Amino acid sequence: MEEMRYNDDGTLVLTDEVRARLADITAEARKATEELVEIAGLGEGDVFVVGCSTSEVTGQLIGHASVFPVAEAVFNGIYPVLKEKGIYIAAQCCEHLNRAIITEAECARKYGYDPVCVVPRPKAGGSFATVTYATLNAPVALEHIRAHAGIDIGGTLIGMHLRDVAVPVRLSVEKIGEARIICARTRPKYIGGPRAQYE
Repeated sequence: MEEMRYNDDGTLVLTDEVRARLADITAEARKATEELVEIAGLGEGDVFVVGCSTSEVTGQLIGHASVFPVAEAVFNGIYPVLKEKGIYIAAQCCEHLNRAIITEAECARKYGYDPVCVVPRPKAGGSFATVTYATLNAPVALEHIRAHAGIDIGGTLIGMHLRDVAVPVRLSVEKIGEARIICARTRPKYIGGPRAQYE
């Protein structure tokens, strides 16, 4: 992506090249989400955690160049896929909010999670969590969640928000923008001894 330039009010200068690259980012995010949802066998009521460094998506160092339009581009690729299938999005905040989660209040009620009081902002929570909070019907913040699958965009470390047995998933999409992605699905634990059956 070309070097980011900003207007006097702090908004991104949207050249034709930047607009085209944002559209590519949306397409990459959508394809990755579609593949992971299918591979993980996710369905209505499941939880999909997303950690996203917009800095890394633009080729910068994580935590140093939060870019709101990039967060919107990634969100616009991921969220419609999940919403269509009734899957809850769980957006991980940055380390300044202790990697809290933004999700729908309905999700918190369904799984018995207690909300905490905080509203993410681009420099305290991150741009992706901020976009998520602004878009959801009834957003809440949680300290922890146990997601069924997730995508880590740019090394944000989503493992603390996955269920106990995480299984790495390789997709045809390896990057969103300039950020490498790492994906995982989860499965129930296997228990028992030599006589146990699992299917």
